[in-house]
Amino acid sequence: MMEWQLAEAKNRLSEVVNRALTEGPQRIKRRDDRVVVLSEEEYERLTGRQKSLVEFLLDGPDLSDLDITRDESPMRDVEL
Repeated sequence: MMEWQLAEAKNRLSEVVNRALTEGPQRIKRRDDRVVVLSEEEYERLTGRQKSLVEFLLDGPDLSDLDITRDESPMRDVEL
């Protein structure tokens, strides 16, 4: 992980971002403080982001061959 001084990171922000996307997280230091710039993909991997219901359903198996037509056979008689 490369460490940048804040002033240098500000002047070369595009490079910091490109390196975060291609090489991995980039650390930026300001006095005794440090922050890390990382790609969204890496962030989601680290935080365990879960797919939304829509994403989950869209990424599921292909169900186009599944027969979901209604069974037209007569119902059984039930005494109530």
